[in-house]
Amino acid sequence: MLPKFLRRIPLAWLQLKKEKTRLAVALAGIAFADMLMFVQLGLLDALFDSATKPHQNLQADLVLINPQFQTLFYVKSFPRERLQQTLAYDGVKSVRPLYADIAQWRNPQNRLSRGILVWGIDPANPPFDLPEVNQHLDQLKLLDRVLFDRASRPEYGPIPDLVKQHGSVEAEVNRQTVQTVGLFQLGASFGADGNIVASDSTFLKLFPNYQPNQIAVGLINLKPDANVQKVRSQLQASLPNDIKVLTPQEFAQIEINYWGNQGIGFIFGMGVAVGFIVGIVIVYQILYSDVSDHLPEYATLKAMGYSDRYLMIMLMQEALLLAALGFIPGLALSIGLYQITYAATLLPIAMKINRAIFVLSLTIIMCSVSGAIAMRKLRAADPADMF
Repeated sequence: MLPKFLRRIPLAWLQLKKEKTRLAVALAGIAFADMLMFVQLGLLDALFDSATKPHQNLQADLVLINPQFQTLFYVKSFPRERLQQTLAYDGVKSVRPLYADIAQWRNPQNRLSRGILVWGIDPANPPFDLPEVNQHLDQLKLLDRVLFDRASRPEYGPIPDLVKQHGSVEAEVNRQTVQTVGLFQLGASFGADGNIVASDSTFLKLFPNYQPNQIAVGLINLKPDANVQKVRSQLQASLPNDIKVLTPQEFAQIEINYWGNQGIGFIFGMGVAVGFIVGIVIVYQILYSDVSDHLPEYATLKAMGYSDRYLMIMLMQEALLLAALGFIPGLALSIGLYQITYAATLLPIAMKINRAIFVLSLTIIMCSVSGAIAMRKLRAADPADMF
């Protein structure tokens, strides 16, 4: 036997589908509200995922940065000797320097320039866990050789196609000619529309004002038996205060905090709130109209002995049915919008199970709040109104 609550659901469904136009409008409104929340949350996640994609591919147990460092896209460097000093501490196995800065890439076809993020690495000790980069390390050892991110924006030119056709392609970076000898995939972000990887020697040639003894990020690998937190505490306490020692997770969190504090996170969060409020208003109007149109029937049920609680449960069932039925098209439309957004921006936006569950929970809350507000009208149903 089904519980009474579930046995009453068919009655709530019959109540809703009496007015098919009203039901269709309600479902469309809920789907729109869900779609708005999905898009805002998806863009927010894409912002953070794209910004921290480089962090996720770094090979390091600890990271050294300038204490004023905020984001990889506006680097604050620190003395390279600090990284070398860490080799004197127990537990430190090896270190890697990493350079990063924004350069001007000129499209080889239309000659238009666009900012691109350049990563300078030591080919003998690569910092990224990217197989495609590591396969071209011998070529990167040659001066003026770079690898191009195939997931960069198309405004840089058809570089991936040209590299596949000819093996390499000539391009101009910071008014200097370089040879693109391979491809890798990292992805565009809100801070940079594309990426290239070069050797540290090529990087310093492209940025003549960049001091060789200054690096953007220092990567530390520890011995297998080393305690990460213990070594970190030793380094932070012993090294000068012109560096900061972090775990890779803390390093990525700095990037997230930077973008979250730029107002972008607030804007996307506001979009979610607006969608939630819009959904409450739409569902409330539908339920209020339904109660108003059937107020004599509700009064009759009260006269027959049905309690307010029984009628309120029926109204809440209607609200939950609307939540479930409206969520399905909202989810389907959002998946389609994600695909369109990815094709247009190349940002890593895709549906995630935890996001779908979160929006479904918001939808249920949204419809429940609407039902609770509409109950005030239901309480006004008086059997005396029948006479």
